[in-house]
Amino acid sequence: MTGQPRNRIDRVRASAGIIQLALQQIGDELRGEIDARELAEVLREFHHEDHHQDGVFGSLAQLLTVAAQAAGRIEPDHDGEMSCPLYEAAALITENAGLQTYYATRALDPQGETA
Repeated sequence: MTGQPRNRIDRVRASAGIIQLALQQIGDELRGEIDARELAEVLREFHHEDHHQDGVFGSLAQLLTVAAQAAGRIEPDHDGEMSCPLYEAAALITENAGLQTYYATRALDPQGETA
């Protein structure tokens, strides 16, 4: 085994730790006083209706898609057993979580989408 896979895992762990800290920071911001319009703006950072690839959900979906592509390259039978669940997870993020977040932002700040 070469040093490369271990270095990759270390980099991924460090990056995941940074992401977790960033999400914790956002959670801390949401625990304070916040009005409906400001909450809607925060939620729009998670999901952009016009540009699904933008925002937190879009980035996470793209990451899962890249992981699915990697899984597809190493699948012994190329039957989708490894890659399909990852593609599905990416779709669920953008279609379900993203859509529900969009509905919430519209309810919180109906005029915010046109601003």
